[in-house]
Amino acid sequence: MFSETQSLRQLFHKIVADCYSRYTGLHDAELTSYIADVLSDFADLDRLYRMRDEAGTPIEEVSRMLEASDPVYGTAPSFIAERSMRKHIGDYSLFHAGMYPEIFRSQDRHEGELYQEMVQAGRSSYYIVSQFNVFEYAAEAELFARLAENFELCVYGLNKVRCEFDRLCLRSGAELGQFEEHAA
Repeated sequence: MFSETQSLRQLFHKIVADCYSRYTGLHDAELTSYIADVLSDFADLDRLYRMRDEAGTPIEEVSRMLEASDPVYGTAPSFIAERSMRKHIGDYSLFHAGMYPEIFRSQDRHEGELYQEMVQAGRSSYYIVSQFNVFEYAAEAELFARLAENFELCVYGLNKVRCEFDRLCLRSGAELGQFEEHAA
């Protein structure tokens, strides 16, 4: 019998692959598998908010994450740490822009501006990760190049994944909040 985590991971893989194939035209098993794994990983809030400041408080603002990821002026102790942080920023940006587009509504700033900042941060972070294309990182560099190149399409695909989750929850009679609570 599968654990809840394995079942959730399988569900994410199926829905992501189906939605991306149907709505984006991206028939890229490696890319959709990676995105499904991001969803599975982020079901654990410690992984979603893994970047922390000096006091140990989770960093939620992408601008602060970008500052921290700089190995020269930020807190990243090395270029390898920068790669890891940039990978997380790409994942975090993709996740929020695709699964929770409502977070871009703000009283202080225009929502399109916030969205564009998130997309730019995600795309550029994946691009930087793709440039680590030697040694142990060579095998996955092309995946991150495709994620950078197709970032907006991947966001759109994740939005369709969320719509599918909403539909499944409504169909089963469960509220979305209960589904998210169970997934976390």
